[in-house]
Amino acid sequence: MQALLHMVYPPQCLSCDARVTTDFGLCGNCWRDTPFIIGLTCSKCGTPLPGDDNDAKVLCDDCIATARPWGQGRAALLYKDNARKLILSFKHGDRIDLARPAAIWMHRAAQPLLRSGMLVAPVPLHWMRLLKRRYNQAGLLSADVARLAGLEHIPDLLQRRRSTGSQDDRSREARFANMSGALTAHPRHAGRIEGRHVLLVDDVMTSGATLAAAAETCIAHGAAEISVLVLARVTKDS
Repeated sequence: MQALLHMVYPPQCLSCDARVTTDFGLCGNCWRDTPFIIGLTCSKCGTPLPGDDNDAKVLCDDCIATARPWGQGRAALLYKDNARKLILSFKHGDRIDLARPAAIWMHRAAQPLLRSGMLVAPVPLHWMRLLKRRYNQAGLLSADVARLAGLEHIPDLLQRRRSTGSQDDRSREARFANMSGALTAHPRHAGRIEGRHVLLVDDVMTSGATLAAAAETCIAHGAAEISVLVLARVTKDS
């Protein structure tokens, strides 16, 4: 049946109209223009670093300058070139079909983080933003990552109790100030955080302010450990 469907509807590149050999794939040109993160990375945020020792625990300049309330972090892509195009289509262009391949890339990047018994949860949207967008892109990613990893997923573990607006035009300090006190644990799930290793999932990390607010909320409710996973990391040259 799958072969018949491919004859009638040949698989197309996720990013362009070129034909590819498998579903949810990228053509050669788009693959080369998609900056996957490989090699040595910052152990806190996943930023690529010079060096070859993938097991070394080193920090990027941002994570040296800014204390992170989580233990480890990884990212699948750099937020530039074709990765930026795909993510903007996913967030604002209703391309929810991108969640599945993106989660596969994230699951691969997250291998050093994954532990048995982890609790997976997305960074939440405010209800007004969710109503407007109709879906939480972080929630779609976290659901697929949890499924691939065989871990428990709670899509509404956290809530955004006030609208924080866009962070795009804010300074680093303003981003952190804007997120202060913005998140809380859902009353129905707060008790499930205590003693757990929580994996927080988001689409893009820039300053880390939103993930920090989410991590601090989990720590306040007794989380034993926090790790973070994002689809893409914004860096100084991206």
